[in-house]
Amino acid sequence: MSTLARARCRAKAHPLAMDAVLAAAVLVCMVAGSFVEPRHRDSVSWVLRTPDPLSLVLMALGAAALVFRRRAPMTVLALTGAVSVAESVTGDPRAPVAMSAVIALYTVASTTDRPTTWRVGLLTMTVLTGTAMAAGSLPWYAQENLAIFAWTGIGATAGDAVRSRRAFVQAIRERAERAERTREEEARRRVAEERLRIARDLHDVVAHHIALVNVQAGVAAHVMDKRPDQAKEALAHVREASRSALNELRATVGLLRQSGDPEAPTEPAPGLDRLDELTGTFRNAGLHVEVARADQDTTLPAAVDLAAYRIIQEALTNVQKHAGPQARAEVSVVRVGPNIEITVLDDGGGEDRAPDGGGHGLLGMRERVTALRGTLTTGPRYGGGFRVHAILPVKGRTSTGEDPA
Repeated sequence: MSTLARARCRAKAHPLAMDAVLAAAVLVCMVAGSFVEPRHRDSVSWVLRTPDPLSLVLMALGAAALVFRRRAPMTVLALTGAVSVAESVTGDPRAPVAMSAVIALYTVASTTDRPTTWRVGLLTMTVLTGTAMAAGSLPWYAQENLAIFAWTGIGATAGDAVRSRRAFVQAIRERAERAERTREEEARRRVAEERLRIARDLHDVVAHHIALVNVQAGVAAHVMDKRPDQAKEALAHVREASRSALNELRATVGLLRQSGDPEAPTEPAPGLDRLDELTGTFRNAGLHVEVARADQDTTLPAAVDLAAYRIIQEALTNVQKHAGPQARAEVSVVRVGPNIEITVLDDGGGEDRAPDGGGHGLLGMRERVTALRGTLTTGPRYGGGFRVHAILPVKGRTSTGEDPA
């Protein structure tokens, strides 16, 4: 830190001491100026004379008032102004007591607003200059009287300039702090959204494949002794489902890697192009699934395609887990105007199924649909079974109004 910077820090830490030093310097300047006596109109001669005792008292009062200029600027200006008026009336020759009033006016201008500076500055200039011209011992056109007008104007202008610069610097600092807070809040929001998305993906992957593994393992245990061939087939499905679960988990967790980390996942996110593969895994687990598509080979944005796949996956997983061993499921994918509609129906009992809006699976589906500004309807069917119906905009607008490109 430089010497100037250290001096500024000390000055900010001890403002009263700095004002006392300033007051002492002003007093020295006023006393020194009191030895200048104008003898002719066009010349000034220096004489060694003793200032008038009353002038010395007035100079001391004006300088002492400056010690408190930051605490009560208006009061200090009034006091120094009164002292200057008294000196203008009684001083002969006049001492430069008005210097303290100029410093006080500068303080008022630097600590208040511009309208106040205009009002107080004009009032101070008018009172001091008018008193000096009207009641002083010198002619009204004397240079000393005009100097009072000029110095009071300079004090007010300098104080207003300092106040404007401080306000400008403070505005820049606040704008920078606000921008920094906005960036941090945006980063936290993006992290929270990414964490929620990964949590949904993990739930969908684990719930789907573990449900299939559970069903196939139960089948293998049931027929192990009497039908070993069927048990081997069931165990093969268990191995295939577990391998798929591991691959999807690896791809999902791989999203948490840094860009420079090795073995980053390169497999694209699943979509409706893998719908037959998805339903095939459920058929292998014993669930009868029928698929009807009328989406006219629509190319969906990646976010919409993934959401449609996950909704069907979660809905069929719920059917497998809750609808009973004899349940049948129907999946339909239909393009209706600007939207793609996903419907999953089943005819199972579903007595232990979570109500509309409950359960982590249904909550994850609802969050996916809401993020894309779609609608989701879930609930029991009349006559038995359960229905999941999602409407997703093909443009895939997110909740922030931007396409997830």
